[in-house]
Amino acid sequence: MLSKWVTALAPAVWGTTYFVTTEYLPPDRPLLAGLLRALPAGLLLVAITRQLPRGDWWWRSLVLGALNIGVFLPLLFLAAYRLPGGVAATVGAVQPLVVAGLATLLLGQRMTTRTALAAIAGIVGVALLVLRADARLDAVGVAAALGGAVAMATGVVLSKRWTSPAPLLAVTGWQLVAGGVVLLPVTLLFEGLPPALTATNVGGFAYLGIIGGALTYALWFRGIRLLQATQVTFLGLLSPVVATLVGWLALDQGLTALQVLGAVVVLGALVVAQRQTTQRQTSQGKTTQGEAVEQKGESHADHRVRSLR
Repeated sequence: MLSKWVTALAPAVWGTTYFVTTEYLPPDRPLLAGLLRALPAGLLLVAITRQLPRGDWWWRSLVLGALNIGVFLPLLFLAAYRLPGGVAATVGAVQPLVVAGLATLLLGQRMTTRTALAAIAGIVGVALLVLRADARLDAVGVAAALGGAVAMATGVVLSKRWTSPAPLLAVTGWQLVAGGVVLLPVTLLFEGLPPALTATNVGGFAYLGIIGGALTYALWFRGIRLLQATQVTFLGLLSPVVATLVGWLALDQGLTALQVLGAVVVLGALVVAQRQTTQRQTSQGKTTQGEAVEQKGESHADHRVRSLR
């Protein structure tokens, strides 16, 4: 249970990204925000751990870093530019459903009806929370939002499939550096660097890099190691809930009854998904324990037969 709460801190902190970006960072620099969130934090962790990837982990780190950060963030920001924020967040909420499907294919986990319904309920809850009646659709924006959700979902499942023996902070640093390396040319090509940064900008970037980057991704990847992939991805639904709450508290944004209902639906879906997975793990544990006891009993019986002979 503690691992779930600790992992939940990552998407909760990510929910503050919109507030920090709009209030503390230079305008119209989302890719730069992603770059400075990933690359400096990754280099710091690599310097602290003093470990570089070995063998297959050179290309695995690049793949995971690209999926979780380097590809995901540009697609996310492209969707945010082409779509109203509510539409982008709603489309992105399909990630738990994608992870459940990929976990079935790549990890051998069975997707239950309850998990599928919880994922659908999560999408509905996010839509109630952030979607507006005048929202418009854009094919490129929708494709980018779906692509971002699929990229990160694939990154979550592959992170579960590929477990490195290296320390967690080292693996986190490798992925952040890889994601930053992928983002660097994209940022320079489409945004460039701002002419100057204020002290407020520097503070905002420091928050995103240290708290929103190094710390939260370490917690996120720790959760992927300890929990099932579906458990982790459902926790990501906390981000739009926290973003809405921060907007209400800090930016004086309105909060309607439908938004409150959406938050309740999202939290309900999250709880149902967590309980479902926990019950399945408990059942599997009991089955395994029962099989062990049965095998032990059979072993003792075989021993008695052999002794009688």
